Amino acid sequence: MSAPPVTLDLLADPVSLTAALVDVPSVSGDEEALADAVQAALSSQAPHLELLRSGQALLARTRLGRPRRVLLAGHLDTVPIADNVPSRRDGGTLYGCGTSDMKSGVAVMTHLAAALVEPAHDVTLVLYDCEEVEASRNGLGRLEREHRDWLDADLALLGEPTSGQVEAGCQGTLRVVVRTEGRRAHSARSWLGTNAIHAAAPVLTRLAEYTAREVDIDGCVYREGLQAVKVAGGVAGNVVPDVCEVTVNFRFAPDRSLDDARVHVAEVLAGYDLTETDASPGALPGLSAPAAADFVTATGTVPVAKYGWTDVARFAALGIPALNFGPGDPNLAHTREESVPVAAISEAADVLRTYLTRA
Repeated sequence: MSAPPVTLDLLADPVSLTAALVDVPSVSGDEEALADAVQAALSSQAPHLELLRSGQALLARTRLGRPRRVLLAGHLDTVPIADNVPSRRDGGTLYGCGTSDMKSGVAVMTHLAAALVEPAHDVTLVLYDCEEVEASRNGLGRLEREHRDWLDADLALLGEPTSGQVEAGCQGTLRVVVRTEGRRAHSARSWLGTNAIHAAAPVLTRLAEYTAREVDIDGCVYREGLQAVKVAGGVAGNVVPDVCEVTVNFRFAPDRSLDDARVHVAEVLAGYDLTETDASPGALPGLSAPAAADFVTATGTVPVAKYGWTDVARFAALGIPALNFGPGDPNLAHTREESVPVAAISEAADVLRTYLTRA
């Protein structure tokens, strides 16, 4: 027998809604039950919103003719569950998979989209699938290809965990594989071979000695990083390996283009063949846009740089100013102990409500 449908109360307080969202497992690629529940709730509790379902993504928007449109975006999926579903509350903290990344942000945004029938700005809610896996599966990319008009906005706010602070822009990311080769031999007669793992030592030395650049953009300081994130090699316990592959990840400031990043990595690892396996450009802070500046004022915080790549880069590439803002703690994302202070959820809702209701 299939599980009974889940009923969500979008008009309840965002803390309760966060717990309800966490209690519906939605690991990447398995978001259907949660998407169904959110769709049913929006249909019955938010008749003022135009609603669109696309795969396991949901889009809803007002059409009030306001001079400014604000897009609220969040992903429905989580990383694999680590014995942390269902949610549990301990004092002032809510624990569970996705509490920080980013069902608390989704709860805040979905609650306000449903509760604010006459906001000062037109609102678009975008809840999408498969953000926590490879970029080719990201539901936001599919929405861009199939429903581009739904993404038009003067400002996009992404509910990624920021501890209630505005994190502007994001780093770009480039991943390459460095391959070293040798000659296979029996380890008892190692002089007859050439060890490919040993040949990778200079690569690791260059990375260990690399000095990361820091750059200030609009008052936000981005620090770059070039790291070996995986080493693969070896045949058996008695064989000199003939192949070794070192995966290298470059997180770069958004003043570099993707091509600039490629050139830089090639210079650092000159003399080696590089195979690119993943690449996404960063996003500049975009704080000069009027809608973004107004939101920063509403938060009463000083923006900081976003370390890591987020989907603000997708919006920036479309010419839409975008900021990261959510109640979760990014340092707890993806951990077994993932949690969020309930006060942080309420505070984020208050900030966003103020912004959306004041012209």
